[in-house]
Amino acid sequence: MSTNVLRTDDGWWAVLPHALDSARAGRATIDRAVPVDTKAVTTAELIADRAAVREAALSGEPGTPVAELAALSPLTTPCRVVAQMVNYLSHARDSGFTGDIPPAFFRKASGSISGPGDAVVRPPHVKFLDYEIELGLVMGAPLPIGTRVDEPHLPSYVAGLVITNDVSARDVQLTKTQFYESKSYPTFTPTGPYLTLLEPEDFAHLLDLRLKLSVNGELRQDRTLADMIVRPAQALTLLARFQTLHAGDLLLTGTPGGTALKAPPKPVEKIGALLPPAVKWKAFFKSQAKNPHYLHAGDLITATIATPDGRIDLGEQRTPVTDAQ
Repeated sequence: MSTNVLRTDDGWWAVLPHALDSARAGRATIDRAVPVDTKAVTTAELIADRAAVREAALSGEPGTPVAELAALSPLTTPCRVVAQMVNYLSHARDSGFTGDIPPAFFRKASGSISGPGDAVVRPPHVKFLDYEIELGLVMGAPLPIGTRVDEPHLPSYVAGLVITNDVSARDVQLTKTQFYESKSYPTFTPTGPYLTLLEPEDFAHLLDLRLKLSVNGELRQDRTLADMIVRPAQALTLLARFQTLHAGDLLLTGTPGGTALKAPPKPVEKIGALLPPAVKWKAFFKSQAKNPHYLHAGDLITATIATPDGRIDLGEQRTPVTDAQ
């Protein structure tokens, strides 16, 4: 069964396991955690000291309520952050894609990683701030160039999972066709609260994971991994054609439909293609200004990823939105 790990200023904590029967019965439980006796400073070092995590989780100590702990991102930086583009069928439909969708990747700056309760800060020049809940794969072993990852061997490379939010400055992304900048501002990758370390048998349940994101209590995104186009083993194989990864690196695996940004209707898109770029983007963003789903200061984003039976539960991420001062 998976083990959830929390990071604070004081170090690493193992969240005490709940019985699956209790989760299925819907009985209320209070998450508690105990310190991990480890010298690990980085996420990679913590993954390498898995025995200490297991020992803490099974210690039998009463533990400290998780609500009393100030969680940091369980991903330490610097690290590589790679993301998959248009990797859910529902998101492809929202984006106006038809037919086969070629797999594509882009990089994000690891300086964009922030904690699960830290504010998402909108830069002054960004008007159209969007959310994208994504399942993050945390590497547990090197992925050399040329590696082929088959489904049965996925546990040899992936140590665990995290909730991530691929926050996006859409006006920068679209006008500059620039993914790296538009998704790499500080606080644009909230991560955590937990690093969920998986056991080999847990990987059979990945497709049951359901991603949910709400803004101010309104459900915006809600899909399982069954909606994925390129699944984790294949994604790592494709990525390894050109990109090396190491333990502690992060792969964001795409977002389901429901983001604020959606493709315009086909007739409008065809007309826009005939316009000069400056005119086209001015008209497009004028229409987008009427879209109430973009993020604004004072909004609260809530994100969860879990299986229905609670076997794998990555916790709840709650991030407010603020404007840069």
